[in-house]
Amino acid sequence: MLIERRQIEAWLAEDLGHHDVTNAVPGTTTAQLVAKDDGVVAGIDVASAVFSVLDAEITVEPAVSDGEQVATGDVLLTARGPAKSLLRGERVVVNAIGHACGVATRTHRAVTAAREISESVAIAGTRKTTPGLRRLEKRAIVAGGGDTHRLDLSHMVMVKDNHIAEMGLETAIETMRDRASFTTKIEVEVESPSDGPRAAAAGADIVLFDNMTPDDVARGVEKLPANVLSEASGGITIETVPEYAATGVDVISMGSLTHSASALDLSFRTGE
Repeated sequence: MLIERRQIEAWLAEDLGHHDVTNAVPGTTTAQLVAKDDGVVAGIDVASAVFSVLDAEITVEPAVSDGEQVATGDVLLTARGPAKSLLRGERVVVNAIGHACGVATRTHRAVTAAREISESVAIAGTRKTTPGLRRLEKRAIVAGGGDTHRLDLSHMVMVKDNHIAEMGLETAIETMRDRASFTTKIEVEVESPSDGPRAAAAGADIVLFDNMTPDDVARGVEKLPANVLSEASGGITIETVPEYAATGVDVISMGSLTHSASALDLSFRTGE
């Protein structure tokens, strides 16, 4: 299951409350989830997961798959079952899928902007995700054509500015290298182009040029050995993606893919 059952149960408990007086609609019905705007689909299997937890009698038939583009008026899925159960799950489904589609749509826009300049640069997310929704948001980034980046702190070692401030660049890298498995990559965040070669010489597999102008990133990339990957991050917008893609950097990571994505407007219509 994309989302853990306990997470879905928490969503439903939050929304249903203790006394839903509208929970009195009789009979069975059919409902459709319809796009009210253009975008990229993500999280479509959340509907099946939510409704299966809520009521086993509900069936869901997706009309599209994650990664597909939809236009205003397109049907994303059809659900059939007890009317009261469909209506009780409506808001959770619309909120979750709408948010996922928003992340996928924003990611697709960033990838499209990057492809104007480079066919190889990756657009990646960050750990700036909504607590409890990381699985949903990371999958949405992939649906939009992006890269998840690290999924959590155990997925890759990242030596950040605060580590360097406390330990020094070389000592921080050496310490983390000694503690990490041989299978784990080490990424090091630097704040000036000249620190890139230092990080590489100390053992970095990836150098992250943080909060730099495109010109500074380009200078930093030029100084790195060929076997070290480069990444740019920090305040990069969809509008400035082409400038950073032109620097020759391997990865552009953007927290805004998740923390600033607007939900895709969706409508849940019964009686269809």
